[in-house]
Amino acid sequence: MNGLAERDLDSALSLINPQDTPERQNQKLLTIAAALIRHAEEMTEDRGAAYAQFQRAAMLEDQVRERTRDLERTLDLLNATNARLAEASRETEAARQNLATAIETVQEGFALFDPQDVLVMCNSRFNALLPDIRDRLVPGLHFTDYLRIAAGSAFLGLPEGMTPQDWIEMRLQRHEQHHFILTQRMGPDRWMQVSEHRTRDGGTVILQTEVTDLIRAEREARGRMLDDQAAVLRATLEHLQLGVCIFDARLQLLGWNERLAEFLTLPRTRLRQGMQFDSLFEQVRGQFIFPSGLGPYRLADWVQRHRRRHPFQMEVTREGGQIYEIFAQSLPDGGFVMSLSDVTSERSALAALSKTNETLEARVAERTLELEDALALAERANASRARFVAAASHDLLQPLSAAKLFLASLSDDALSAPARKTLEKAQNALGSVEGILGALLDISRLESGRAAVEPGSVALGPLFRQLADEFTPMAAKKGLRLVIRPTEAVVVSDRSYLRRILQNLISNALRYTARGTVLVAARRRGGLWRLEVRDSGPGIAPDDQALIFREFHRVNAHASAAEGMGLGLAIVERAAALLQHPLDLRSAPGRGSCFAVDLPPATGPAQPLPESPARPGAERDPEASDRLVLLVENDAELSGAMVQLLEQWGVTVLDVASGEEALELIDATGVEPDICLIDYQLGDGMDGLDCLAALRDRLGDAVPARLVTANRSEEMRQRAARMGVPILPKPILPDALSDVLFARP
Repeated sequence: MNGLAERDLDSALSLINPQDTPERQNQKLLTIAAALIRHAEEMTEDRGAAYAQFQRAAMLEDQVRERTRDLERTLDLLNATNARLAEASRETEAARQNLATAIETVQEGFALFDPQDVLVMCNSRFNALLPDIRDRLVPGLHFTDYLRIAAGSAFLGLPEGMTPQDWIEMRLQRHEQHHFILTQRMGPDRWMQVSEHRTRDGGTVILQTEVTDLIRAEREARGRMLDDQAAVLRATLEHLQLGVCIFDARLQLLGWNERLAEFLTLPRTRLRQGMQFDSLFEQVRGQFIFPSGLGPYRLADWVQRHRRRHPFQMEVTREGGQIYEIFAQSLPDGGFVMSLSDVTSERSALAALSKTNETLEARVAERTLELEDALALAERANASRARFVAAASHDLLQPLSAAKLFLASLSDDALSAPARKTLEKAQNALGSVEGILGALLDISRLESGRAAVEPGSVALGPLFRQLADEFTPMAAKKGLRLVIRPTEAVVVSDRSYLRRILQNLISNALRYTARGTVLVAARRRGGLWRLEVRDSGPGIAPDDQALIFREFHRVNAHASAAEGMGLGLAIVERAAALLQHPLDLRSAPGRGSCFAVDLPPATGPAQPLPESPARPGAERDPEASDRLVLLVENDAELSGAMVQLLEQWGVTVLDVASGEEALELIDATGVEPDICLIDYQLGDGMDGLDCLAALRDRLGDAVPARLVTANRSEEMRQRAARMGVPILPKPILPDALSDVLFARP
């Protein structure tokens, strides 16, 4: 009830009008209070319903009053907004008027189009030179419609060949650009420079500037310049040694020089400005003799062409032997310029020069033949030298092998100490001779180009171990320390020539190093393997570094022949060049030397290393002493020495001098030798490989054999490899022969 009373009191208070006088308000309050008290004391259902209706009416009045106040506030806000909008409109209109005034004061035509290409405003100078369309340029006009109106103006000047529709399309294409400038003719001899600029919001500003005075001034300046140029041109034409004439597009004579009249032998009155080319052509075509098949009308045909893509050129002669050259060149405006030049002296000089050239060519051809003969002679001499070296080396190796075998047969005899020492010196001397002959053969093959290489994957580790076994005793004998560092590198090279390169470099280092160390190592350098041979020797002066690779050149001129003939480094250089392995030398006096060879790394597995030659003193099979050897050797001394040595070892030897004798012996006796030792060069009959093939036909392929030869040609090696026969090189080393016969398998 209390809550209800409070709401009734609030509703009653809301019925008081604030504009009533205080007495009237107090009277209403007293009446309301009495009614509320009675209502509270005498509450009935009817009275309650009536009071509820009164209460709702009071609440509705309160809501209406609140809405009224909201509407009043909204109306006040709307009035304020309208006032500001009106002020803004006045300011906008003032700004528009100021902008229009400002634009009107601009000395150029101005127009503004919005981003939708609709005209916003323009000043009175915009298209002022097109008075027949001026009234139609009003705001709201679309840009395309503006172009259509402008194109229909009688004062718009269009370039020659351009229609109004072409002009509209041209302007629309340029309108797509953000900025462009063009010069437009408007009215009789009036010009406007029109420029369009795209605004930041996508609109377009068009500015029109009248440039009539500027163009007229340029015309006057151009006219004066043309007059000046004409004067210069006339002066230039008069100073030319050519006869020159210029025709316009209508084939009318514009200008000429005095030299033309002289060449054509025409009076000056005949040449006048404006005369047609045909008139001039008819006057001069009878003065010259044209080449056969090229009549004078060839020039007229060229002149009459609509497009002269290529210049015209022709030589003509005149009675008396004078030669003239006619040259005509088209001009951009459709005209052409023609020149006539006297080339008599040039052609005479050219004829004399041609005759001189023919004489020189004959002399050059004669000299070339002489040089070819000399080159052929040199090549034959070189080939003869190579054959001579090979033949001489072979002939020398034959008795050398015999001498070594004879000495070997004496080594087991009971000799005194002085005799044994003398024998050792003789063997060493023969070894030096053998090394020199081998070097000569290598040089001969490398220089003649007959050396064949077989590049492949070569493992350096086993090769380094063989070199260590070979040169360590030599280094120890001189008191030097030889260090060959192990490596697992695999390179691409020819195994035989790579071994020979390293052998010569190590031998050279040991020969010239008195004390210290010789180092052999493989180092990775970029994408290559660098093989280095370093020594602590005396070093090489810079002046000598280019000479040490020459044949028979030694830095130490007092070295004995037993220490070499200066061929080792020459072989190294030629073999490295043949294998395309860069060779490098770094050395200084007192600092030692370093020879280096660069090799590419291999990607595949290394080729199997051939079996190393058996070392001297290899163990012999005591049960194999009773052996039967077929020896085919045509050199009597070598054959005798081998027979003597083999029989001393307890071997039975069947020796014959040719392949034919060997076959007759086998056919007659039917014996099967334990091994065949066959010389390769057996005289005029069959060679050693032919003999071995015939023996295998009789004895079978299983019979052991060795090809004994001093021949080192690649052809012979390939034939032996195809037949599967090992080679026993000459001079024959007793230890190598012993290993072939007695070494355990």
